[in-house]
Amino acid sequence: MNETHPILIRLGQGLNQVVVGQSHLIKQLLVALLAGGHIILEGVPGTGKTLLVKVLAQLIQADFRRIQLTPDVLPSDITGTNIFDLNSRNFTLKKGPVFTEVLLADEINRTPPKTQAALLESMEEMQVTLDGESLPLPDLFWVIATQNPLEFEGTYPLPEAQLDRFLFKLVVDYPDQAAEKQMLLNRQAGFSARRRDITQLKPIATVADILAARQAVKEIKVSEALIDYLLGLVRTSRQYPDLALGASPRAAGAWLQTSQAAAWLAGRDFVTPDDIKAVASPLLRHRLLLKPEAMLDGLQIDAVIASIINQVPVPR
Repeated sequence: MNETHPILIRLGQGLNQVVVGQSHLIKQLLVALLAGGHIILEGVPGTGKTLLVKVLAQLIQADFRRIQLTPDVLPSDITGTNIFDLNSRNFTLKKGPVFTEVLLADEINRTPPKTQAALLESMEEMQVTLDGESLPLPDLFWVIATQNPLEFEGTYPLPEAQLDRFLFKLVVDYPDQAAEKQMLLNRQAGFSARRRDITQLKPIATVADILAARQAVKEIKVSEALIDYLLGLVRTSRQYPDLALGASPRAAGAWLQTSQAAAWLAGRDFVTPDDIKAVASPLLRHRLLLKPEAMLDGLQIDAVIASIINQVPVPR
């Protein structure tokens, strides 16, 4: 395996020590980081979404910015703007928070579509255009957008075409009882995410390590039989009776890429059917669209994904 592999394993262990009770979520987060795809984090307030991203950025020594998205945030508040300096009689570029390596976009569904589009354009193009000048973003540039699944008043849900640009949608659940008890013990011992405890964490990896690992992921082998299996899953989603919208060709490419990342993280140089299955839910849950009658019947998208996986035979 690539020499960066043990570093990424230690990175996962470091995250689990600080963000207790979210080991499965952390593994999926690392898969997305290795695949180079942006993420939607959905969960109720107080489940550690911001803490998780801040700790990860600290542990890989990445530049980190956070922006609170509200209805009055303008596109220029994200991308930046040229400001006229009366003293020098020249325009000076003031870069926005998008010029960073790890960007936490809090409550993306609370900002208007025009502002959402400015952020999503940066995610897709890996550059920002200001007054006709194209400015590249850092090589790592990684966006984690959060949203609250409970409050819908005053929100602007992302349309399907924009949701498709996010690699994963990760659902942050409550920790189990043992993990929550450990959180309370940590709090009693003096740990506080609001204090300098986060900035004093000892780095485990570097941005260069992450970029090297991404290159190694691209070398993971995928047999033709597994590519046919993946295509069978994608095409089954498009014909599923309860779905109005199945997986797109972009989703198929992302599925292949994330399966390679999952295999690499597991210490293998080849993809297995289990790798493809493991990333199915976070990859598809925001891309598949239920028909209205299926929604009224209370059908859950994760149940549909499980059904699709069960319908397609696994290659021997």
